[in-house]
Amino acid sequence: MTPPRIASLVPSATETLVALGLGSRLVARTGFCIHPADAVKDVPKVGGTKDVNLAKLSQLAPTHVVVNIDENRLETAQALREFVPEVIVTHPRRPEDNLALFEQLRSAFAGEPGVNERAAALSAEFTAALARCRATPWPGEKVLYLIWRQPWMTVARDTYISTLLAEAGWRTWPDVLGGEQGAGRYPALTGMEPWLGDIDRVLLSSEPYRFDATHVAEAQALCPQARVQLVDGELLSWWGCRGAAGLDYLRSLQDRSPG
Repeated sequence: MTPPRIASLVPSATETLVALGLGSRLVARTGFCIHPADAVKDVPKVGGTKDVNLAKLSQLAPTHVVVNIDENRLETAQALREFVPEVIVTHPRRPEDNLALFEQLRSAFAGEPGVNERAAALSAEFTAALARCRATPWPGEKVLYLIWRQPWMTVARDTYISTLLAEAGWRTWPDVLGGEQGAGRYPALTGMEPWLGDIDRVLLSSEPYRFDATHVAEAQALCPQARVQLVDGELLSWWGCRGAAGLDYLRSLQDRSPG
């Protein structure tokens, strides 16, 4: 059987493919696919998640391309089908969707040595982390998770981030669903929403906007009564092999919470 030539256009997927032992099969990645650094440093870049260089990607002759509904454009996926034998579409929207993702990738590359065993190990690791998180009756809090400023942007409740936070009792606001795809999944705020006065905690993500200590006062002014803290956006938004670590990180944040 001819070995697969895999292109990953999703940072979380790239990291997960390497965890499955498929790093040597990667022939293309985006510039945002930076983990694990040693494994991907020599893999050719083909643009960003939203602006894939299709001509360059075609020259690399991938047999499989992994895309994501949230991170890649529909027209990109459609164009890929013109020259790629298999386009693998991912869309984890809840933490438990990681289990289906591991099976999806295992099934696609089951012929590669060690993939079945590594997928089983990732599933077991994630299941244990989810059980640890759910074993604690966390106190409920209203949370604003900020991913951008000027304008402020946050997450809808049917995003991976929001459903992950809910595992520790953190209910994100606003109370909206964003749907399968599109800008509605990451709503912009005016800063005048009346519910901002009821927020218990503001989480400033390290990505895609790199919030740091210089932004805390500005966020505090948005919700004067709330606790504001900086959080690792990769651990709270990257799915796949990062899922178990994300749940444990979430537990650590809650364990350090006052009261």
